[in-house]
Amino acid sequence: MSTPQRPLYGILLILTSCVLFSSQDGISKYLTLFYSPILVVWMRFVIQVALTAAVFVPRMGVSILHTKQPKLQLARGVCMLTASVSFVIGLLYVPIGEATAVVFLSPILLTGFAGYFLKEKIKLGQWFAVGSGLLGVLVIVRPGSALFTPAMLLPLIGAFSMSIFQLLTRRLLVTDHIVSTNFLTGVFCTCVMSCLVWYFWQTPTLADFMLMLIGGAIATLGHLLLTYSYRHGSVVMLAPFSYSQIVFSSFVAFLFFGHVPDDLTMVGMFIIILSGAGLVWWQRR
Repeated sequence: MSTPQRPLYGILLILTSCVLFSSQDGISKYLTLFYSPILVVWMRFVIQVALTAAVFVPRMGVSILHTKQPKLQLARGVCMLTASVSFVIGLLYVPIGEATAVVFLSPILLTGFAGYFLKEKIKLGQWFAVGSGLLGVLVIVRPGSALFTPAMLLPLIGAFSMSIFQLLTRRLLVTDHIVSTNFLTGVFCTCVMSCLVWYFWQTPTLADFMLMLIGGAIATLGHLLLTYSYRHGSVVMLAPFSYSQIVFSSFVAFLFFGHVPDDLTMVGMFIIILSGAGLVWWQRR
């Protein structure tokens, strides 16, 4: 029996997930001030895999590891790993709000990739949204601004990787269970990071270790809430609310790190939000 649609509940869930993701990014930025980003990302994946296994393995058993597309699953894992590492390293040099805004270029890039790789028909308005999103990034990373540095390439790499990640997710939804897909991605990322983390190992203090646990739990809960939100409302209706994460991330940056975006940067962030919302509006026409 399908879950009854409760749009307001779905909106509340997706907004809560955005708050959690912004909080987790804030924790990651704080931790990277004292620990290697490799250690921070590794801990997050370990916790996510452990919690996901605890919730779903009792229900699914070994079928959680089943896939009909191992090569696509591998590629998806590489994209997630690239996006996660580049974003967290980028937080060392780029404020959370601005980095989040750039990464949210990924659904806009996805539209262009879907038109090219999947041969999906892209309307003129959708191409306009893609161009507007790129313009928003150029406004944020404009010559002469404090963010016009090589470090800004890191969230841009994250945005590119996430767009390919979403493209692969769309392909895998046809053949594989979404829980299996997410779990396999987490396992892959955990295994790769486990091979690297020992070269960057720093034993965390008890307080920081607890903070790492909280960050991983927050990220896992955020993904669960995001998944459940789409049971209570359509993607078209809920997707624009995901851009609230840019606002929440900017608030976290101000509250905990004292960073306030300049006027033009805020304009660029607003352009990206409008581009994403406009893209969703054109997709429903």
